[in-house]
Amino acid sequence: MQVLGAALALLLSTAQQFSPAPAQTVPTRTAPAHFAPVYVYDGSAVPAGARVMTVPFEWGQSTSVVVVATGLLPGRAYGAHVHQRACGLRPEDAGPHTQHRVDPVQPSVDPVYANPRNEVWLDFTTDRAGNAVSITTVPWRLSTRPAKSLVLHAEHTHTDPGHAGTAGARVACAGLREG
Repeated sequence: MQVLGAALALLLSTAQQFSPAPAQTVPTRTAPAHFAPVYVYDGSAVPAGARVMTVPFEWGQSTSVVVVATGLLPGRAYGAHVHQRACGLRPEDAGPHTQHRVDPVQPSVDPVYANPRNEVWLDFTTDRAGNAVSITTVPWRLSTRPAKSLVLHAEHTHTDPGHAGTAGARVACAGLREG
């Protein structure tokens, strides 16, 4: 819980509270921190009242994405990926994963395309209280690709050929705020 509290405090703080960083580390694009409404597709995996906050930060030609999740099942593994379209009433409404180099075959299961450097993967396992924080960095700007939602999946992401990028059923979806 201390990690979650520290992450929330950092995300909800304003940049003016910190000493200026060297120019090469100043974010070039950020989005405000917020808990987005969660579309729940599987109530046995995502309890009512669960909340997800997704914050992307662009740094030069890279993007870091932070996810804070609360109110999920304790001690449970979830896959989490940024998807191209907005959440909707159906799990498939969010579309495929956002990719830097787009696989011509969708859904992508080729590890050349479906990997954590070409897609935004934020898999996590919740703590005893059902909370988690996940951070990843990709070597490309998220704002240059279609990216509207974070989808939670039933299991951690697979990496083997023919299954790369898959993580089981889509159990929930939360929107990304554009900066």
